[in-house]
Amino acid sequence: MVSIHKQIVLITGASSGIGAACARAFAQAGAQLILTARRSERLSELAQELEHQYQSTCYRMTLDVRDRDQVQTMLAQLPPEWANIDILINNAGLSRGLDKLHEAEIQDWEEMIDTNVKGLLYLTRAVVPGMIKRQQGHVINIGSIAGHQVYPAGNVYCATKAAVRSISEGLKIDLLGTPIRVSSVDPGMVETEFSQVRFHNDTERAQRVYQGVIPLTATDIAEIVLFCATRPAHVNISSLVVLPTDQATPTLVHRRQ
Repeated sequence: MVSIHKQIVLITGASSGIGAACARAFAQAGAQLILTARRSERLSELAQELEHQYQSTCYRMTLDVRDRDQVQTMLAQLPPEWANIDILINNAGLSRGLDKLHEAEIQDWEEMIDTNVKGLLYLTRAVVPGMIKRQQGHVINIGSIAGHQVYPAGNVYCATKAAVRSISEGLKIDLLGTPIRVSSVDPGMVETEFSQVRFHNDTERAQRVYQGVIPLTATDIAEIVLFCATRPAHVNISSLVVLPTDQATPTLVHRRQ
């Protein structure tokens, strides 16, 4: 395990779920964290927790990754001591709806594409040139099993995660010859706010997703992300698919009665 003590780690979507779990895992490992999300109050609570529990140094940034101008401006305005980002964790993402394509809400498509694809691109475009200049860095994208296999009514969400997979592979090709690493961690069923968001806060429907199953937790994924980041410099974990034992594919899930 290679130390990431004092390395600067930028995490998008850090206010909950996998993003918040990554913040805790990397704080425990001694990293300095740039925490970004739209919900500033949650960011503040998380930063206070990390500073109290791990004596972490955190820089909070209320940021909507869908806003290209905001991304460019806020990253350009980082204080000098925070500007040299060592690890970028593109975690911000969501699913909206579970509908047949010809019946879906177009606004749901816009939100998924803007967040899952364009937001990831905006952050990567803003951060990677500095990594190249310093000849040091690691981009870790949070993908999904949905990027490997389409499931019924998953159409556009699956397409966005397939895009994350392709972007990750393409970025690694573009960076060949540099020491910069690119990883994609692609989970299956993880119990976070994901289903609440997908079903527009229909709590009962969201809970049924995990009924009778032992899903992955956000902490499970954060530990894997940290593992990717702490391999020796010559080791690049390009793609890692992780599923609960109760899940074999996006649609084949063993549910206990």
